[in-house]
Amino acid sequence: MNKKNLKTRCAFIAGLLGCVAMPAHAEDSNKEETPKGKAIITIFSDIHSGFGHVNDDRGFNLDRAYLGYQYDLSKELQLKVVADFGQSKSVDDHQRIGFVKNAQISWKREKWTLHAGLISTTQFKFQESFWGKRYVMKSFQDEYKFGSSADLAVSAAYDFNDYVSADVILANGEGYKKLQVKDGLQYGAGVTLMPVKNLFIRLYGSYNEASEESGKGITNLASFIGYKHKSFSLAAEYNYQKNASYTDGQDQSGVSAYATVNLSKKVGVFGRWDYLTSKNKWNEENDGMAGLVGAEFRLGKYIKLSPNFRIWSPKADPGTFYQNGVIRLKYHSEATGVQPDVFPWRAYECGAARSGTKHTVGTSISDSIQESWKAGMSVPDWI
Repeated sequence: MNKKNLKTRCAFIAGLLGCVAMPAHAEDSNKEETPKGKAIITIFSDIHSGFGHVNDDRGFNLDRAYLGYQYDLSKELQLKVVADFGQSKSVDDHQRIGFVKNAQISWKREKWTLHAGLISTTQFKFQESFWGKRYVMKSFQDEYKFGSSADLAVSAAYDFNDYVSADVILANGEGYKKLQVKDGLQYGAGVTLMPVKNLFIRLYGSYNEASEESGKGITNLASFIGYKHKSFSLAAEYNYQKNASYTDGQDQSGVSAYATVNLSKKVGVFGRWDYLTSKNKWNEENDGMAGLVGAEFRLGKYIKLSPNFRIWSPKADPGTFYQNGVIRLKYHSEATGVQPDVFPWRAYECGAARSGTKHTVGTSISDSIQESWKAGMSVPDWI
C-alpha cells in the first residue's frame, strides 16, 4: 500500500469518527451521563465422541473463549474491545492462539447505527443471530469460509421504516486474524425486510478487490428467509461465492435450512441441514452434506447445555458417513447483553432476551425479534 493511499484512508476514517463523536457530545450539555462499563465473558466447551470405524475421535474440548470489556461513554457512544482465544489448526490443534476480535467505537442515534474499527462484519451476522446456536455450530458462511466474522472496517445501518432497513460496509477484506498487507478492499451492502410480523428476508452482496493482476475479485451473494414465533422458528438460506481465493472459476454455493422448537422456557430442540458444492469439483474434498439434531437446556441466565448428534457425508466418497455425538456447553455472561453490532436484535441471541438491560434502537424489526425470543477426506471442524 503506498503512502498516499494510506494517508487518504486514515483521513477518511478519522473524519468519520469525528462525525460520529461530535453529535453525541453536542446532544445536551445540560445533562450529564454516567459512563458505564461491562465485562464480556463467553466460553464454548464440549465433550465429544465419534461413532463407527471412520471417526474414532473423542475427548474434551475448549473450543472458544471471548474475553473483553464494553464501555458506554453515553447512551449513543460506546467502546468495545474483545479478545478471541481458540485453537490453531496449523499446529494440529496442540497450541492455543489469541486474536483481537473487536476493537471498535459505535454510535447510535434515532435510525442510524455506525461502527468503526475492528468490527463485526455484516455478511452473515443476521443469519448467525437468527440461527442462535453459534456455540453448537457456526452459521453456513462462517462454517464453510465464505467470509470472516470480523474485520477492520467502517459500517453504517439505517432503518427506513418499520419494514425496511439497509446497511453498508467498507472493510479490508482479510478478516480479523490477518493484517492488511495488500491494497484490495471489500465493499458490501445488504437490505433486511419484514413484510409481515415475524417474517424476515435478508439480501446481501459484497465484492473483494483483487490486489494482484493475476487474481480475480471475489463476489459473495446471500439470501435468507426466516419466520420466528415464540414457540418455534424456521429458516433457509442460499449462498454463492464467485472466484474463491481470488482464483478465476473457483465458484461455490450452498444451502442451509434449520428449525428450532421451544418446548418450554428452558428446553428446546433443533435441527439443521447443509449442502455445499463447488463448480467443476474444484473443492470436492470439502463438498458434501451435513446434518445436525439436538436439544438445548438453559441452565439459569448464563449457561446453556446442548447434547447433539451430527453427520457428515463427503461428496467425494458417496456412502461414507462421519458420525459424532457432542455435548456442548456455553457460558455467556449477563454483562454481554449490550452488543452494538449493525443489527440491534443481535442482543437477543439464543432465545435469552432480557428486557430492560440493553440499549437498543426501537425499530419494529428489532422489537419483533425481542418479542418472539421472549416467549482424509476433509471433515468439517464440528465433526
